[in-house]
Amino acid sequence: MDNKEKANLLSEFPVHTYEEWKEAAVKLLKGGSFERTLITPTYEGFDLQPIYTKEVLDDLPHVKDLPGVGCRVRGSKPDGYLETSWLVSQELAAPTPAAMNKLAIEELSSGQTELNLWLDKATRAGIDADDAAAGSVGVCGLSLGSLGDMKQVLEGVHADCISTYIQSGKASPAVYALLVAALKDKGADLSKVNGCIGMDPVGELVEYGELAGGRKQAFCLLAGLVQHAAENMPALQVIDVQGHAYHNGGASSTQEMAVILATAVTYLKQLQARGISADVVVPRMRLSLSVGGNYFLEIAKIRALRLLWSKVMDAFDVSEEARSVHIHARTGLYNKTVYDPYVNMLRTTTEAFSAVVGGVDSLHVGPFDEVLRESDAFSRRIARNTHAILGEECGMTEVIDPAGGSWAVESLTDKMASEAWRKFQEIEAGGGIIASLEAGKMQASVEEVRQAKVKNIQRRKDVIVGTNSYPNATEELLKAAKVDYAAAAVERKQALASWKSGRDAAKVNDAISKLAGIDAGTKMDALVDAAAAGATVQEMMTALAGDMEVVKAQPIALKRAAEDFEKLRMAAKTLSDTGKAPVIHQLNMGPSRRYRIRADWTSAFFQVGGFKLLNQDDYADVPEALGALKESGATVAVITSDDETYAATAEALAREITDACEGVTILLAGAPGDNEEAWRAAGISDFVNVRVNNYTFNRGLLESMGADL
Repeated sequence: MDNKEKANLLSEFPVHTYEEWKEAAVKLLKGGSFERTLITPTYEGFDLQPIYTKEVLDDLPHVKDLPGVGCRVRGSKPDGYLETSWLVSQELAAPTPAAMNKLAIEELSSGQTELNLWLDKATRAGIDADDAAAGSVGVCGLSLGSLGDMKQVLEGVHADCISTYIQSGKASPAVYALLVAALKDKGADLSKVNGCIGMDPVGELVEYGELAGGRKQAFCLLAGLVQHAAENMPALQVIDVQGHAYHNGGASSTQEMAVILATAVTYLKQLQARGISADVVVPRMRLSLSVGGNYFLEIAKIRALRLLWSKVMDAFDVSEEARSVHIHARTGLYNKTVYDPYVNMLRTTTEAFSAVVGGVDSLHVGPFDEVLRESDAFSRRIARNTHAILGEECGMTEVIDPAGGSWAVESLTDKMASEAWRKFQEIEAGGGIIASLEAGKMQASVEEVRQAKVKNIQRRKDVIVGTNSYPNATEELLKAAKVDYAAAAVERKQALASWKSGRDAAKVNDAISKLAGIDAGTKMDALVDAAAAGATVQEMMTALAGDMEVVKAQPIALKRAAEDFEKLRMAAKTLSDTGKAPVIHQLNMGPSRRYRIRADWTSAFFQVGGFKLLNQDDYADVPEALGALKESGATVAVITSDDETYAATAEALAREITDACEGVTILLAGAPGDNEEAWRAAGISDFVNVRVNNYTFNRGLLESMGADL
């Protein structure tokens, strides 16, 4: 059949309008509300429609742009991933340089294409291992202190051939200096070095609650990094604008986009004021965001971010060749769970798919166990191979902008961009992102969205599979990986002491003294010399301390969606371990075929709280149910059946339990309707149904059993 015949075949079917479809849908709803049933509100500030038609494209000018040109909504490169795939940028964490080097070689040999190193808390704060607080050395990242450490990490790694991404926090200038010194010592071609040593002062303020050294010092150092990189390593990014803290604190996708834009604009303005043009700054930037579980919205978010970035570039008059920006993504932490953790594999798969379809330049796929332990080789392999499946088996490297032209995705891209731009303008009107954080406005805005999510999660309107719905009642938590952080801390302190004793102290002191009195914006060459002489991260950062002005703000902490329910399960487990297992006897009255859905729903309602359910038996009458309850010794009973059986037995059973089983709490599954007064008088204390807040109900029940919550 040729195309003409196909066209004739399609002509036999009339084209229906949206109004005709809606009319048919309303009829099928049989009196139900069209808006409440088929239109879905989002946390992003707009509604999802049940269907989208081609007419939505009429008012969207961005759909006319080709990939790699114009607003870049369809991707930053004309050929998408055809020539060059996204970077496989898996975050690597090991406590010591030797362990990190071994891990890096293994992962790079197994398909990783960007070396993504995560530094420990002490190093990120610019503190050496021998001066760090207990419990901060090597935990969840690399302890890096000296040129010797950097050389050991990079041994056997060709940093001028692969991309290197070091998430270094406040210590970025010192880490950058160590990297440059190490590469020079290896004889590497600095002009070919690419990746990111990401300084993000606003991110530091969000993460730690303070910006030590103040605005002036931070932006002067940022200017120095940008200028030095532009002159010596033009392919390296040195600004990493991160939105992860906001996402993981419960923000909406549009809020995350808005703060990324507001932060980037702050940097552009500050560096422009220091004589560095946007054409120099933008190629030194990386925008890093988290990807959540709403598949189509996350695709739209990434495309919309490029669309809005083009507007920012217009405002700063950036040249066509300099305006594309590197977008890095990682699968978010907010929706990951400790219980039923293998489900996290499914979550990260859809999130990674969203990121790739949206057109990111680099991507970290979180191992399924990353929120509960140091990831092992198995979980890292599964995460890494997700990239390979998307590229090799799904063919994502063989198509350019697969979402382009989709009525739904293009419309959502426009909605996301519009709402994020409105939020961005609000931040700018209030004095910018730092002023917003200092005043607590941004934190309050994020918390408002998070609380809306919490409300829906607690009522199970928002489902977290394996946690607040579909629980595995017999599950055992994964065992934590055995990492001896105390031994690692001792090793790192010894290594640092050995390094200091073996260096030329006079040479180090001379190099550090040359940092004093030099404007921060011109210190990078001197800083590299200090690193080469043997200065440590803390020594270099102390020398760069400036006037010690401190900008303070309330940090936005990681608050996962599942945390409240996980605490219930853990509290229930603690009760069980002390011999006080929280048991609920489910009194299933009559043949279960009449109320099976309600019975299963009721069991799950309590199992998400960690309760043990005695729910296997059906009882023919009141005496049989009462006898089973007495035998079980349970202190909570939930009567479960269909409404007709309730009318005949609920009140009588409740009275019998009240008379014969002192101290037993009686519940009933379902809404009481007109029977509430009589049933409560008979001894039923509460009712379990879809309108009940699952979390608060289970929490109250656990606390009544002695749980500490």
